Amino acid sequence: MLELERPADMVGHIGKELGKSEWLTVDQKMIDRFAEATGDHQWIHVDVERAKREMPGGKTIAHGYLTLSLIPRLSQGIWRIAKRSRGINYGANKIRFLNPVMVGSRIRLVQTLKAAEPIEGGQRLIYEARIEIEGQVRPALIAETIALVYD
Repeated sequence: MLELERPADMVGHIGKELGKSEWLTVDQKMIDRFAEATGDHQWIHVDVERAKREMPGGKTIAHGYLTLSLIPRLSQGIWRIAKRSRGINYGANKIRFLNPVMVGSRIRLVQTLKAAEPIEGGQRLIYEARIEIEGQVRPALIAETIALVYD
């Protein structure tokens, strides 16, 4: 894990891969809970029996936005800033869902720092976030995400 003292220390890592997270299994319970939270109950996500009959691979797939929402969780195992007061998800410049995540798949985050810009009291950090699926060449998603990290 990359451990830094202050948000400004991220500047030295611009253009570098910060690391890879541990693998995380996406199970049906996780998918169902996301469906409940968002109201997105499309059958491709929650109807296991229908998916067996009609989906390529015979399995349900995770919501794209579920996969995206796991970036903060997965990044916790990649880097840490010891002296920071808070971090805020600021947004995304570009998100592409490239490959579905089938139930039971293991995913991980590969995170690269693209830019670090000073803001009042901290840094605006822009990352390339790539969610890989174990055993697959094409990633589940690639996104350019933005976070604000304060001293």
